[in-house]
Amino acid sequence: MGIEPLPVVEDEGGVAFPIHVQPRSSRSEVVGVSGEFLKVRVCAPPVEGVANEECLRILAKWLHVPRAAVAIVAGGKSRRKRVRVEGLNRAQLMACLARVPHD
Repeated sequence: MGIEPLPVVEDEGGVAFPIHVQPRSSRSEVVGVSGEFLKVRVCAPPVEGVANEECLRILAKWLHVPRAAVAIVAGGKSRRKRVRVEGLNRAQLMACLARVPHD
């Protein structure tokens, strides 16, 4: 199945897309696309922003961008968030998404 269900918004500075974070997992990793969300597992508990910070670190590593380029723009206290990645375009994101499984 294709990767188009992930709604990506691109502008001149970067891309934004929705993620679903699963805290307290056994491993921290990008799992794949599930529905309209990129699923990310993190070992950290959802306490005082620790899981959010680990999520951003994992995404930055996976996307090969500096940690400072990745930010949560909506849903900071929810499992479903919207992230923005500066300096990345849609084609680069799609290339990274091609490496993970999809529903």
